[in-house]
Amino acid sequence: MWAVFKKEFKSYFLSPIGYVVIGIFLFVFSLFFYILVPQSGSVDLGSLYYYTALYGLMIIAPILTMRMFAEERKTGTEQLLLTSPTSMISVVLGKFLAALSVIIITLLVSFIYFFIVCYFGKPNITSVLAQMLGFILVSSAALAIGMFASSITENQIIAGIITIAFLIMSLFIENLSSIFSSLVIMNFYQKFPTGVISLSEIVGLLSFTGMFIAFTIMVMQRRKLVK
Repeated sequence: MWAVFKKEFKSYFLSPIGYVVIGIFLFVFSLFFYILVPQSGSVDLGSLYYYTALYGLMIIAPILTMRMFAEERKTGTEQLLLTSPTSMISVVLGKFLAALSVIIITLLVSFIYFFIVCYFGKPNITSVLAQMLGFILVSSAALAIGMFASSITENQIIAGIITIAFLIMSLFIENLSSIFSSLVIMNFYQKFPTGVISLSEIVGLLSFTGMFIAFTIMVMQRRKLVK
């Protein structure tokens, strides 16, 4: 798994992808920082992480995941993946953790804003860390969806569109019926922005993430058996 992780992680920064993701994150975060903080006069960063997760992940998640398996299938390197002695679970988890590591790096960079608001007040570091934990968990769910989308097609663009479509659809599907509420990722990210760590939200996001990781493993395992 760690060999796959290192290979994938390096690929993000040997290409523009990692830098683009960090740039988009900082742009979206800075935009909401400019809109929300000066007007409210608040030093609470919860709303910034919430809106960045709500809108930013629709762009960040597809960029990080659309090439994971789709590119390998298109270029033919998937054969090496399917015939390698490494288990498919290790391959999928290695790729997933590499993408999540890029998200974690962006969060570390976002500490810049914590130090900025320190000039205007005393932000609660515990609340900020809780907000970051929630952001990591909701990002994990979005990445798992994108990874699954990449595993079912050889076209990166289609994989990205599927990921964006699912994330957008999840915002409105609850309006059709309350039975779809469990499909809305942001429903599991309501208390974190307030600095509260909720066990139910942690379980919900981890379950969502685990489900799509399992789907991806099943898709790739089936392709391995067919090959």
